[in-house]
Amino acid sequence: MSKTKKITIAVAAVLFVLLLVGVWLAPMRHYAGADVRIYIPAGSTADAVGDSLRVALGEDYGGEVYRAWCVLGGDAATAHGSYVVRDGAWSLRVARMVQCGRQTPVRVHVSAQRLMGDVYARLASKLEADSASIARAIDSVARRSGFTDKRWLPAAILPDTYEFYWTASPERVAQTLLKVRNDFWNDSRRAQAAALGLTPVEVATVASIVEEESAMADEHAVIARLYLNRLAKGMPLQADPTVKYAVGDFTLRRITGRHLAVESPYNTYKHAGLPPGPIRMTERRTIDAMLTAPAHTYLYMCAKEDFSGRHNFATTFAEHQANARRYQQELNRRGIH
Repeated sequence: MSKTKKITIAVAAVLFVLLLVGVWLAPMRHYAGADVRIYIPAGSTADAVGDSLRVALGEDYGGEVYRAWCVLGGDAATAHGSYVVRDGAWSLRVARMVQCGRQTPVRVHVSAQRLMGDVYARLASKLEADSASIARAIDSVARRSGFTDKRWLPAAILPDTYEFYWTASPERVAQTLLKVRNDFWNDSRRAQAAALGLTPVEVATVASIVEEESAMADEHAVIARLYLNRLAKGMPLQADPTVKYAVGDFTLRRITGRHLAVESPYNTYKHAGLPPGPIRMTERRTIDAMLTAPAHTYLYMCAKEDFSGRHNFATTFAEHQANARRYQQELNRRGIH
């Protein structure tokens, strides 16, 4: 190698080192403000990465982060993701975070929804994947896990706060959701369900009706046992929430003959046994309340006439009729039709 070439290489190396030193020493600005999340979509170019940084962090600080990211050899494909920048973060540290693709997980709270579409929409609102692809993945993964009927899907997901990377694939999201549900249904709970003569999906189906019947957690075990008593005697459940589900209107305050006549496998006034699946997602505590529900002899229930949200329970139909008359009279008095 010639002396001139050696000198050129040495000068270039020194300049590169100086540039790196400048990157390490100069960009010492701290981010000041509320925590902010940066989103860098798939397929972004280097310029698009810069745009994302400046939009989220401001022209000066975001531009500084971008310049440092470029000098550090930032690759747009690796940068794909979502990152939280917190108050006081050095610009160089943020640049390295994006350069290395060290994403900040996203927390998604999934509440007990009635409609699976609302679950998919909630997940999609926090993740890069769209709701349609999430729906397809959940259906596919659930089928492989034994949920061969789409009407069972509300039993495949438990209300919880889940943690994902923003870029998580729909398949990964579905696998995480199903794993949490399958871990919950351990050998002990499965044995309790079998002792009741029910599958986990059937337990979730009863529990979903229980939750719709009462917002009072201390009533859940009583109501669950009441439905188990009716099933054991071959009586139809005659659960108003299943009629509301069949009609497609959970806001109904008074169930009439017109509603009871609706033809649907979910109408438990017309069809004995359980409906084909849960009418909503159910909480863990409701499932556990049902699995451990103490024995009693109640077969009937009716909302209390004081509109407290609680119920009067009865063993005989005569007792139930008296309870129902008081409630109907109060509905009439209040003009609720």
